[in-house]
Amino acid sequence: MGSLSFASMFANGCRSLSAPAVLVRTLGLAHVSLDHHSNKLPQVAWCSRTPKRRTFAYESSRLDATDIATASSVNGYPKYDRLLPCPSQSGPPRVEHLVVLEGGNVQEYITKALDLPPMFVSDLIHFGAVYYALVCPKPPPTATPEQISLFKKFTAPSVLKKRTSIKGKTVREAQKTFRITHGDQFVETGTYLRVYVHPKRFPRCYEIDWKSRVLAVTESFVVLDKPAGTSVGGTTNNIEESCATFTTRALGLTTPLRTTHQIDNCTEGCVVLARTKEYCSVFHGKIREKKVKKLYLALAAAPLPNGIITHYMRPINIAPRLISEDCIEGWSLCKLEVVECRKVPWPTRVTEEKYCVEDCYWPSKDYAYECKINLLTGRTHQIRAQLAACGAPIVGDSMYMPAALAEITTPGLNPFGKFRKQYKDESDKAIAMTEWIDQHGEEPTLAIALQACQIAWDDGEHIFEAGAPWWRCQEA
Repeated sequence: MGSLSFASMFANGCRSLSAPAVLVRTLGLAHVSLDHHSNKLPQVAWCSRTPKRRTFAYESSRLDATDIATASSVNGYPKYDRLLPCPSQSGPPRVEHLVVLEGGNVQEYITKALDLPPMFVSDLIHFGAVYYALVCPKPPPTATPEQISLFKKFTAPSVLKKRTSIKGKTVREAQKTFRITHGDQFVETGTYLRVYVHPKRFPRCYEIDWKSRVLAVTESFVVLDKPAGTSVGGTTNNIEESCATFTTRALGLTTPLRTTHQIDNCTEGCVVLARTKEYCSVFHGKIREKKVKKLYLALAAAPLPNGIITHYMRPINIAPRLISEDCIEGWSLCKLEVVECRKVPWPTRVTEEKYCVEDCYWPSKDYAYECKINLLTGRTHQIRAQLAACGAPIVGDSMYMPAALAEITTPGLNPFGKFRKQYKDESDKAIAMTEWIDQHGEEPTLAIALQACQIAWDDGEHIFEAGAPWWRCQEA
């Protein structure tokens, strides 16, 4: 067997830069040295820097912080054991891209190619962290001549013609990725593999009494009061640690629950999980027909007037979400209604620490403002982005609060805001937009003060309410 790893320009959807050439060469030489002495599969490593505010350091995937494995002097990576027990935090992004040079069992192949323990690779497959495509996608501009040569070799028309597995498919269709679901799955020569060696983890899943969070169980659906710091249906590289999986187990169901809609990982509150494929489709139809009504509670850092707030969101599926006060062609309408807004004490330090609420250096922390919001359109990050644009970011929102604070202290930084500047040309505006994006922080680690407090559909025939939001559970 043999393989070659491809460059990862970004990991887990985060903006990143390529690593210093010296580091790349060092790790590359380390892999070559390992192969020379132990007959392991050759690896050409390419690393990328982790997102801002994270250190470029390799961490153990084990739970016990006092027993963190030291990095191997051979390959620069930590020792690996199993994905469980769950570590207290995710390891730095590590995504490996492989081209299979000799067909065989996928678990055995990855084990040898990446020098990982067989059970660790088995865990990765169980978590949904391994993908394949019949044909390798085009490598990034940073790929080495060797990597580009390999890509050309396995995507040459003369080679593809001989592969019966892609007969009748276009190259683009054959480059579509799918999850590996079983460790004994056969992968043929030329197959592309993407391995998320460090999946995003959700330790909060193991702290929750999931039965106590269930609001309703029917033959068609389950309503859950989702805890903050959890994923509704999983992520690209972790479908194991999710609300759907843990609720299924807590209720002793034989058929996995299905996700019908999403709320952010850092948000808590009502979500509907379908018990059947049929009801999943039915509920999606209700959402499309605007028959599902959602109310939210948001703890804002500044007061908001009652009434409808309208913005327009850039139609790019990358955080942070940019919104404009003016209508821009192609941008999506965002509307919400502030039903009421009342002054309440800012959460205590003990409560903030319990839910890992980030400071973000908001200047006044005596009072906050609890707003009841009727969500009229359902865009990703809509409430968070709209409230921040109004100068009233959500408490704990480490992504949008820094930008809101920057615009308050230096009006005009936001090229789409109330005090936006006039730009000479599109180039200047593009630079301003990049600078505005840089004012935003990272996604919160656990919770922000936002709750999906009520969900209703079929004209109120079905209506469910979440429990008290975390910020009302003040501790002495």
